Amino acid sequence: MRFAELAGKRVAVWGFGREGHAALAALQLRLPGRPVTLFCNEVEAPYGLAAHPAVRVVTQAPNAAALSNHDVVIKSPGIGAYRAEILDAQHNGTHFTSGTALWFAENPAARVVAVTGTKGKSTVSALVAHLLRALGRRVALAGNIGLPLLELLDPSTQPDAWVVELSSFQTREAGPLAVALVNNVYEEHLDWHGTRERYVEDKLALAAVARTLVVNARLDELVARTAAHADRRTFGDADGWHVDDGAIMRGGERLFDLAASPLPGAHNALNACAALAVVEAMGEDARAAAPAIATFQPLPHRLQALGTQGGIDYVDDSIATTPQATLEALASLRGRAVSVLVGGHDRGLDWHAFADAVRREPPHAIVTMGANGARITALLRETAGAYALSSATTLADAFALARAATPAGGVVLLSPGAPSFDQFKDYAERGCAFARLAGFDPAAIGRIEGLGIA
Repeated sequence: MRFAELAGKRVAVWGFGREGHAALAALQLRLPGRPVTLFCNEVEAPYGLAAHPAVRVVTQAPNAAALSNHDVVIKSPGIGAYRAEILDAQHNGTHFTSGTALWFAENPAARVVAVTGTKGKSTVSALVAHLLRALGRRVALAGNIGLPLLELLDPSTQPDAWVVELSSFQTREAGPLAVALVNNVYEEHLDWHGTRERYVEDKLALAAVARTLVVNARLDELVARTAAHADRRTFGDADGWHVDDGAIMRGGERLFDLAASPLPGAHNALNACAALAVVEAMGEDARAAAPAIATFQPLPHRLQALGTQGGIDYVDDSIATTPQATLEALASLRGRAVSVLVGGHDRGLDWHAFADAVRREPPHAIVTMGANGARITALLRETAGAYALSSATTLADAFALARAATPAGGVVLLSPGAPSFDQFKDYAERGCAFARLAGFDPAAIGRIEGLGIA
């Protein structure tokens, strides 16, 4: 559906985060003066009224009847697509779309690389854009990484490539793709998708619209479920881009020494392989691009070393919203005395694998916090690892416990393994709060470099 098709229709925007704001702005740009309904909360209402000259703001959560009063609803990504009121409204004839779907409809000829995965998708997206720019290409970096596509609806000059990060909430909204990467799939967002199977299916929806598909060869499930794709390529295996002997390799060719990488951890080395595989799949010279990894600016809140205070190092990995991601963070700091803060919004994920792993390789201390902190604590006490265990309710209290437990030369690591929504609006706000508690300026560490067109 294109914007021109919305003319004469009853249109609503549901949600007023950055995606909702971009949708209102795009409606005013393409259909100036056309009335539109905005469903948002009371705090957002004044901003919604200021964002569009013909907006009608509704602060009550819409039910099926309210949604059915509109022909088209432009829904923000965080609102689950399988909710009963949406299914009922669809049955009544309401069409649901999104900023992502509208952008793809307006740009059918764009050369798009889409990146998804449970973890690493922002880092890989930014790294792909960085590597392409190092080759002299004009590149747009947008999407779930922090810049809605609709904010780049009408660029003055079309880029050579669009690198678009898509969450599992957005993958079914993509149009034709030159290349799609599925970096990995672990259990997450079950509250949105309903089941793990549907979560995986939604992630893999990109395969159906991608000319070339790139997947992680180390994940048997991904390899098996994408085997039928006409042009599927892999990374992480010995014949392709992989890690061996402290370097990134292409087959038997050593191309980048990991000692020069600004990205910590084995998982980030594999992320770099994913990015190089994507660049190669685009028909670009990935070998020539590989040295540019050394000049990449790591993204904030992703194993971000904030600095040292009082003899203790502080590392912000607030982006970690699954137990698996927390284990990867701990692995990157192996050999250090690490006190890790875990817990947050409870999505019902299974923490048994985490408990088993920290029993085998215990950190110095674990401090649980947040809505699922008590559940994690109970499991860790049951499995009885050789680490100090304590719990708190708030991040501030958990931070104080972690700092007190950590010896000089040790590390306090925020890697919650859970979303932030019990205490913060998003992972970035949580990471900034952690930085502030540790004595660092959040404004100095929170910017993502390279967004937009360059």
